[in-house]
Amino acid sequence: MDLMVENLTAIDDKLSQRHIDLDPGGYFIIYLDKDAGLIYAKHFTNVIDDRGLAVDPETGKVIPAREKVERTYTTVFSARTAKELCVKIFEETQPPPVTQLDHAAYLGREFVRAEVALVTGQEYVQD
Repeated sequence: MDLMVENLTAIDDKLSQRHIDLDPGGYFIIYLDKDAGLIYAKHFTNVIDDRGLAVDPETGKVIPAREKVERTYTTVFSARTAKELCVKIFEETQPPPVTQLDHAAYLGREFVRAEVALVTGQEYVQD
């Protein structure tokens, strides 16, 4: 069983290193409130420049991927489960703040990971 988990983890780790095109609809920061039993997803807008980089529409500056940045979010979504969060973002919000299918799939995976962490008490770190 441990070998299977190691193999699956290796596959996921490798795929996490691939190039992805950023969503012009914006990005999400996902986190948990364990005391409240909620998954949160803050949505931030961005513009994608001709180099494929996310740019802050207010300042025109590139948004760094690995640094903490002080920005104002547009919306905060919260839910008890991954499914509930997906319904709020993709069905109840029109138009949805996600414009690319690969981004929607990524968010679904992350919301499930966050839900599992919430239920099991594990730490959640967004991929």
